[in-house]
Amino acid sequence: MQANSPPLFVRGPSPLVRLLFFGTFAIVLMVFDARFGYMGPLRQGLLWLSYPLQRIAGAPADLFHSVSGFLVNQTRLQQDNASLREDKLRAARDLLVLEAIRADNERLRALLGARERANPGAVVAQILYTGRDPFTRKVIIDKGSQAAVAPGQPVIDADGLIGQVTRVHPLVAEVTLVLDKEQSIPVQVLRNGLRAVAFGSGDGSTMELRYMAMNAEIVVGDELTTSGIDGVFPAGLPVARVTHIDRDSAVQFARVLCAPKGGPGKGAELLVLTTAQTAPAAYPEEAAPVRSARARGARNARRAPEATSP
Repeated sequence: MQANSPPLFVRGPSPLVRLLFFGTFAIVLMVFDARFGYMGPLRQGLLWLSYPLQRIAGAPADLFHSVSGFLVNQTRLQQDNASLREDKLRAARDLLVLEAIRADNERLRALLGARERANPGAVVAQILYTGRDPFTRKVIIDKGSQAAVAPGQPVIDADGLIGQVTRVHPLVAEVTLVLDKEQSIPVQVLRNGLRAVAFGSGDGSTMELRYMAMNAEIVVGDELTTSGIDGVFPAGLPVARVTHIDRDSAVQFARVLCAPKGGPGKGAELLVLTTAQTAPAAYPEEAAPVRSARARGARNARRAPEATSP
């Protein structure tokens, strides 16, 4: 009797039988699922069971995308911050330039408005530098005799009177400010028309109304303007504002201090009223011809009676 050895691999149904079986089973499941929906709960359960496996399988890819996205975002944020800082600095620079331009435009607009109000023949000038003498208050402007500037002409800015031309050269001129101790200006109180004379105190910040009576009708805050009685300064130019009044009975006159309205420290542009009537200069060498002419007139007047006497 011949013994048969057991097969090494157990063989089941043939592949064709398996194909037919599983194909038929799949068709039956699809029919039942399409007609009755029996596979829905089973599908949901399988999804719940396989979801943790899906997350675990996709974790490396998610981690890679997260890290790469974080690095890209950090780089982009740093670039954006650097760009914004540069834009901020440029905007700050442009803002400063625009503020300076706006201030210059407002000052020039006010100066041109003062020119139209005060004198259509005025000349716009700029301050070059201040005088070197520490005991005087003078500035040098960039307009001279070639621009029709002459000694004695008033000089104003957008706020009011600041001084008078006292010395002229072809290309530059010297302006003595109202704060100079040698400067005197006839003024009147805008509120009531009271007239006085304002002198520079020489301290660089105040003016003084001298020889004011103790009972003069003037109070702190009164505005002073040029009276025009001297024929040099046009009437109505703002000069100063009263800041302090000392009525001491021990002295004969009241002490009235004023703050000038205009000033070279408020802007570099000035206005020279060229068509105003000029006055003799404040310097001896320039005033000498005027005094000599007056002396000749006096001598001629004295000689006239002598010529007619018998």
